[in-house]
Order: sequence, then structure tokens, then C-alpha cells
Amino acid sequence: MFKRMFYVVSLLVIASMVLTACGGGAATGSTATKTIKIATQSPLSGDMSVVGVDIKRGAELGVEQMGAALTGMGFKIEVAPFDDQGNPDTGVANAKQIVSDPAILCIVGHYNSGVQIPSSEEYHNAGLANVSPANTNPKVTTRGYLEVNRLVGRDDVQGVVGADFAAAQGMKSAFVVHDKTAYGQGIAEFFRQEAEKKGMKVLGFEGTEEKANFDALLSPMLAANPDVVYFGGMYGQAAVLFKQAREKGYMGMFLSDDGFDSSDAAKIGGQALLDGKGTYYSTVSGPASVYPGTAKFITDFKAKYSSDPQPFAAQSFDAAGICLKAIEAAAKAKNGEMPTRAEVAKAIRELKDYPGITGTVTFNSIGDPVVAKYFVIKVGSTDPAKWPTNPIDQTLDIAPPAP
Repeated sequence: MFKRMFYVVSLLVIASMVLTACGGGAATGSTATKTIKIATQSPLSGDMSVVGVDIKRGAELGVEQMGAALTGMGFKIEVAPFDDQGNPDTGVANAKQIVSDPAILCIVGHYNSGVQIPSSEEYHNAGLANVSPANTNPKVTTRGYLEVNRLVGRDDVQGVVGADFAAAQGMKSAFVVHDKTAYGQGIAEFFRQEAEKKGMKVLGFEGTEEKANFDALLSPMLAANPDVVYFGGMYGQAAVLFKQAREKGYMGMFLSDDGFDSSDAAKIGGQALLDGKGTYYSTVSGPASVYPGTAKFITDFKAKYSSDPQPFAAQSFDAAGICLKAIEAAAKAKNGEMPTRAEVAKAIRELKDYPGITGTVTFNSIGDPVVAKYFVIKVGSTDPAKWPTNPIDQTLDIAPPAP
């Protein structure tokens, strides 16, 4: 009896092994669909969502169009979007959730440097690669984290570009306002330093979190009567400030940064942006149409989302492409096996001359592009739909400060 039972059990074990070998049992590592996720973090709600949503969309389109190589290797590629709301606490909470998911091998984001910097501490601690399409504060890369890279220029250059432009336009005095964030205050400081070097008188340097009624700030500003008012921060504040200043009679030049670069600025500021000496902004992201490789992207984006891409959408497409290319290289080096986060981070930094739609990308030793584009653009219309056609006054190619 015992021998017969042993014989039956043995046959069942052997049959189970045969079925597993033939694929009839649980899938092995060689036959299972291996899921890889690329996460995004940007404001998907709130007053910055018009840009933040298109950062997500750019990455989605990139994964959709450039994921074939990994799909052919047996991987399933997914986008995992997270809404950081432009808020550091929310971004960090999301980051903790992101790093806890082992399928996430790369993250595209953020929009706000003040959100990216604390969130990327979590990415760094987890060894998770971060390719930023938009963040400009120097601290994003000067911490020297292998995991952190960006596709755009830096505020310690962009602030200088703005001040140089103002001086070249004959501006002799400036009143500087910022939004008290890491991004806005940082770039305002760089503007002030260069303006003073150029011989401009800085008649005021004020931080504010006000978003609706700027009377308290406008009184000293109008009394100083500067040639140019510079705002470091986001369009939602700047456009309201500029509009109220015009309503109170200020007719000088307005100048801001790439945080002003949103079609909603025209919607908010209206005719005030065109009056007087006009409104200009520097940016590290020109309209998608200025890049020679973006024609198909713009067509595909409009077909999929029924709108023109906002600033940084094309850079987000490239950021997703870099993530995919590095994951592919790391997987090939392991004969098609799932790469580790460390291997992906290393592969991103080692990419040379990546052919992005916004330009060829090579990162330096701390994750800055070896050359970045900077633009100075004039607001040319009150129609938000015409924002991508704002006239470009300057286009500059500048290397970052030495690491």
C-alpha cells in the first residue's frame, strides 16, 4: 500500500514538472510578461496644471511611440502619472509611493524646482533615475546625484540672460519681485546680481505669496518708477501683478522667466501685457515649433489631445525617450533580463548624443546638458491660442557652469 501511494505521488510530481516545462504551469521568468513603469510627477490639478498636464502627456506620447524595442524584448511598458499639485509636501509623499513600487525604473518630472528638489532626495535614496524636462534651479544637479538629470538650462544662467537682455534694451533701473519659492527667489537673485554688475539700479527686491491683490507691493513699486519690473516665479502670480500695475499707470517693461511661459498668462494678463514697453520672458524651453525635430510630435500631440503642446511637453517626450533608451541598454547588457534601478541610472548618465526632438542630448558629470538653449520671447497677442507664436527676440546656446 505504501509503495503504491509513493508511486502515485511520484507520477504527479513528474507530471507537474513536465507541464511547467511546457508552459502549462506557473510562468517562469523567461515567459512572464515583465512590467516596467515610467512615472511622471507634475501638477495635474490646480493653477499650474495647464503646463503640468502636458508634461504628463508628452511622456505618455513618448512611451507610446518609443517603447517598441522593450516590448519586443518581452516587457510591458506603462506610464504611472502622479499629481504633485506644485506642492513640495505632495511631491515628497508621491515620491515615497513611487520608490516603493519596484516596477518603476525611471521618473519624468517635475515642473517646479521647489517640488523636485525635496522629492528627488527620495529618488536618490532609492537609486531611482529622474530625468527632468523643466527644472532649472542649480541645486537640482549641483548635489551631484547620479540619479538626477535635466534636459534644460539653469537659473544661474537664465537669470543672467534676463538681466543682460534688460540692459541691452536700455533699462537703467529695475524693481525685482519673487514668489518666495526655491525657483522664483533663486532666479530673481541671479537677475539682481547680474543687473547690478551691468550698472542697473535695483530699486526694490521683494518676495510675496499674494496672488490676488498686490496693492501693498504696487505702492513702493510705482513710487520707485523703475524702467523694468522683473518677476521671478510662476505665471499665475506674475500676470495678475502685471495687469494691476498697468491699471495703476505703470508703462515700463515687464520681464519674467520660464515660469511665465504658459498660454494662461495671456488669458490672465490680457491687454496689459502688450501695453507700455511690452512684456518679455526668458525661457529654457522655446515653443515646440522652434526645434527642428518636433514637427511630427506637434502633429501627433494635437491629434491625440486636441490642443497644441504647452511648454516642456516636447522635453517630456525626450525625457521619456531617454528613460526608455537607458532601460533598453541596461536590459540588453543582461541578456534581456529586468535591469536594476542602479543599472538604469548609470545607463542614462552614459548616454552620448541622444537624438531627441528638442536637440541632441549628452549629460555632463552632474546631469546637466553639456549645452542648453535659452530664449527671450515677447508676448505678442492676448489670444491664448497664439501663445506658441510669440516672437522670439533671442536664442542662445550656453554651456552650464563648470561642475
